[in-house]
Amino acid sequence: MIDRDGYRPNVGIVLCNLRNEVFWGKRVREHSWQFPQGGIKPGETPEFAMYRELQEEVGLGVQHVRILGRTRDWLRYDVPDQWIRRDWRGNYRGQKQIWYLLRLIGRDCDVCLRASDKPEFDAWRWSDYWVPMESVIDFKRDVYQKALSELSRYLKRRNDYRPVVRVADRTASQLSRG
Repeated sequence: MIDRDGYRPNVGIVLCNLRNEVFWGKRVREHSWQFPQGGIKPGETPEFAMYRELQEEVGLGVQHVRILGRTRDWLRYDVPDQWIRRDWRGNYRGQKQIWYLLRLIGRDCDVCLRASDKPEFDAWRWSDYWVPMESVIDFKRDVYQKALSELSRYLKRRNDYRPVVRVADRTASQLSRG
């Protein structure tokens, strides 16, 4: 499904942990790292596509994440000709993306890169929110920068997070001190 301007609708996912580090996936059999992303199928909303892609690429479900925000409008990038499939040439220019910022409320061990028959990633890591742009493939850098900039307003500063301590985890002396 390519729009009249030659862009394929797509979602991008910035998944962050409580330290505001972001999920960075290594593409299968490549030395490139990226955020999860994927196409929006006919009849899907961007949000539905985001949850489907999250499950397929990272193995996480709706119960593992919370949506913090999304980009207001489509962000577009052009794909260089050498990266375009021959049968798409002439019609296809690139991707237009709605980006989502998600908070992982599950655990790191909930991530499963083998959740689909055709895995996108063969390794992953947490990286600083402001991913060094030189590690992003050049034709996606501008979109990554725009998405991260727009979505950063939904993040709390690290110092705003206070660990939740359950009563069962505290000793009697800690409880008596408050």
